[in-house]
Amino acid sequence: MIDDRPPVLVRSRPARRRTRSDVLLTAWGVLVLLFLFLPIAVIVVYSFNSGRLLTSWGGAGFEAYTAGLSRPVIRAAVATSLQTAVGAALLSAVIGSLAGLALARVGGRWAAGLTLLLGLTLVTPEIVDAISLLGWFVSLDTEAGLPLFGNGIARLVVAHSVLSTAVVTFIVRARVAGLDARLEEAAADLYATPWRRFRDVTLPLAAPGVLAGGLMAFTLSLDNTIVASFVSLPGASPWPVYVFSALRAGLRPEIAAVSTLLLLLTLVALAVVALVLRRSGDSASDIARTMAGG
Repeated sequence: MIDDRPPVLVRSRPARRRTRSDVLLTAWGVLVLLFLFLPIAVIVVYSFNSGRLLTSWGGAGFEAYTAGLSRPVIRAAVATSLQTAVGAALLSAVIGSLAGLALARVGGRWAAGLTLLLGLTLVTPEIVDAISLLGWFVSLDTEAGLPLFGNGIARLVVAHSVLSTAVVTFIVRARVAGLDARLEEAAADLYATPWRRFRDVTLPLAAPGVLAGGLMAFTLSLDNTIVASFVSLPGASPWPVYVFSALRAGLRPEIAAVSTLLLLLTLVALAVVALVLRRSGDSASDIARTMAGG
């Protein structure tokens, strides 16, 4: 049967005209991005400076990279930072993941108190943390007789984990809270033990959040300057402490070069986090919510 009805014309909706407020908001967003990232771009550009000082341009080249990677003091500082970041990431991932699982699944009156304490950890000024941790480490080393806290790397790992554990906890809690609790209930109906349910159901589903939290702890440790300045020992100074002490003699291009390499490492870590969360089925908004711990 042939349909002889006249075709229906569908009018396309006219394009929305940009108002003055749209233009102003776009311009404001561009200014905010420039404010945030222009200093980083300047450091990246000056990492190719062949001059003697960072602020005096002496031509483009890779001399700063070769000089930075060939100096034993710089290599030692970077190695200390990387060892500390890996240790802090592992310690924070273990403690923070367990705390995040407890907050998401157990709940109760104590959960509000623990959330308050973790939030207090995030907002406490770092100078306060640094002073308290320094006194604590000295007491544990000299009075309690614990030689572990006389080790520079161990001090840095524990100190950096204080802030990172809270970050990992909120990220893992956000991840686990978004999971379907019926999957664990189904495993329980199949007579799986609590450990089996945790190993075969909860942990694989929460693994992307654990990885995201661990990599965030890694990047936060690389950037920690104030706490590291107080608790570090001679022979175990991380990269931020070395840069801070180098200000007295004037910044050299190799500092910008090594900082650029660490920036690339941080970007790779964040890209891995986003990729893992994306492959686990999260949308862009879910990834942002997980990284923000909300």
